[in-house]
Amino acid sequence: MKFEGQNFAAVSTPSDHVLESRLLALKSYGRHSYASLTDAQGNYLQVAGGGVTCLVERFDVPTSTRLRAFHDKPSPVFPDGTVLAFGAGELRLKSDEWFHASAVVEIFLCFKHGRSYPGTVHWRPAPKT
Repeated sequence: MKFEGQNFAAVSTPSDHVLESRLLALKSYGRHSYASLTDAQGNYLQVAGGGVTCLVERFDVPTSTRLRAFHDKPSPVFPDGTVLAFGAGELRLKSDEWFHASAVVEIFLCFKHGRSYPGTVHWRPAPKT
C-alpha cells in the first residue's frame, strides 16, 4: 500500500495511526486537501476536502471503473450541485456524497485491510470530469 497526499511525503505501508492522523488533518482549503491510498494492483481510494466536507472515490483496476461513495442521509446543508473546492480544483457533489472525516478514516481502513465497507457506504459511477 502507498499513501500519498497534497504536501506530505508518500508513505509505503502506512500504519493505521498514520492514515487516521493524516486523514483527520485534511481540510478543503490550504496545504492538505486530498490524499489517496493505492494497493499493489493499482486499485486506489481517494479523498478530497476535509472535516465535514469530504468526497470519497475509488478506482477498480480490473473494470477500469471510478466509483463515488454516497450514503443514505443526504445533507440538508449541501444540496445537489454544491461545489467542493480543494487544492486540485472543484467538483460538484450530490447531497448524499458529503462525508465526515471520521467516516473517511473507516472507509480507508476497510480498503487497507481488505474488509467490507461499512453498510452505510454505497458506490455509484463517478461523473466524467
